[in-house]
Amino acid sequence: MKSLIPLLLVAAPLAAQAPARAAATPVRPLPAPTATSTDSLGSIAAVRQLSNGNVLVNDQVRRRVVLMDSTLKVIGVVADSTSSTANAYGVRPGGLLAYHGDSTLFIDPASLSMLVIDGTGKVARVMAAPRPNDVQFLIGGPFGNPGFDSRGRLIYRAFPRPNFTRNADGTPGTPEFPDSAALVRFDLGTRTLDTAAFFRIPKQNMTVTRDENGGFRVMSTINPLPVTDDWAVMSDGTIALVRGREYRVEFIGADGARTVADKIPFEWQRLSDEDKVAFIDSTRAAMERRRTQFANGGGAAANGGNVTIGAGGDGGGGVQVMTMRVRGDGAEPPRRGGDRPRNGGSASGGNRDSAQIQFPPINFIAPSELPDYKPAFSVGSVRSDMDDRVWIRTIPTKPTTGVTYDVVDRSGKLVDRVQVPANATIAGFGKGGIVYVGVRDGREIRLQRVKIN
Repeated sequence: MKSLIPLLLVAAPLAAQAPARAAATPVRPLPAPTATSTDSLGSIAAVRQLSNGNVLVNDQVRRRVVLMDSTLKVIGVVADSTSSTANAYGVRPGGLLAYHGDSTLFIDPASLSMLVIDGTGKVARVMAAPRPNDVQFLIGGPFGNPGFDSRGRLIYRAFPRPNFTRNADGTPGTPEFPDSAALVRFDLGTRTLDTAAFFRIPKQNMTVTRDENGGFRVMSTINPLPVTDDWAVMSDGTIALVRGREYRVEFIGADGARTVADKIPFEWQRLSDEDKVAFIDSTRAAMERRRTQFANGGGAAANGGNVTIGAGGDGGGGVQVMTMRVRGDGAEPPRRGGDRPRNGGSASGGNRDSAQIQFPPINFIAPSELPDYKPAFSVGSVRSDMDDRVWIRTIPTKPTTGVTYDVVDRSGKLVDRVQVPANATIAGFGKGGIVYVGVRDGREIRLQRVKIN
């Protein structure tokens, strides 16, 4: 019998952090916008500002790339999933990143290709993407936002290969996942690749068992507060690697030279035994609510079959759930939001397959395995702006109405702390202190431009 089993991306055990230190830099709110888009968008995954003030916006939900003018009015569609453009967006969410000058790369993971978009918003040519196993790591998001160094090499996180074991009877055993990943540099001209650095990632802890129907059940043990590293490519091509244990930035130049900055001041929050139990309980409740919504068909189609479950209500890291149909002879990838439903169902989730979802219990690490101090940030929290600064989305240490970013300069010094409203997400940057923010107002999502300097 076929069954649907969620695979949970989980985290590694934690170590205690250093004693708490107060952050001297005050938090200031994000200023009022100087422009707001006239058109509503399905999503805002990435924004690329051009030299003339126009911007390219990657709308992954509606599967299109649109061109807006300096007033944030849509003036063209660069790629979409209909016949209105010669260059289709593709059937999976794509990525958008700056290339040479005003040119931009659009990553299509389905076709393993990269569209080169010129400064006018036209597709100039198509290039082959790097290694097939790595292409999913080029679209941005929780795996980091790729960029180019000063030598023109594409920097991105490589696919961390798990070790798939097998039991004595030949059935799949427990997969062994690494707790680190490589940042690599890929030369598009010579098609050669080298490793720039390794960094800590959340470790997946899974066990595989066989059920009474001959299928396989994957069980995960979740750590909702992983100590992790994160990274970004700065506007000058330098790699900024943020270390989670020490909360400091390590800069890596194109020549491999490394500079380790001082620790970033942070108001570390100590977790008592009672705090740890409460955090696990709140995380479990939040995930159960989200799983119930998913089982009832809510949000699965619009998000391409993937669901993100927040770990607790106080800004801890996220846990991403991927749905797979597991059979005795292998696994079938999740259906995409735009695919034709099976069994005569609807794309919104109201089909017979949705009633067959079988969720295993949610297993968490013991509260005692949580850290003595809450980590400063979670996975996918680091971005770089166009003024050689690194923005780090921090985990709140006290109740807050928004999300606070620590802003670090090229020397690794904390120079600003900016609070972004809870209904807003940073989507990109422009030169001179420009920040592009996606804002949700009810069912409407609009792009706003803010100047922080």
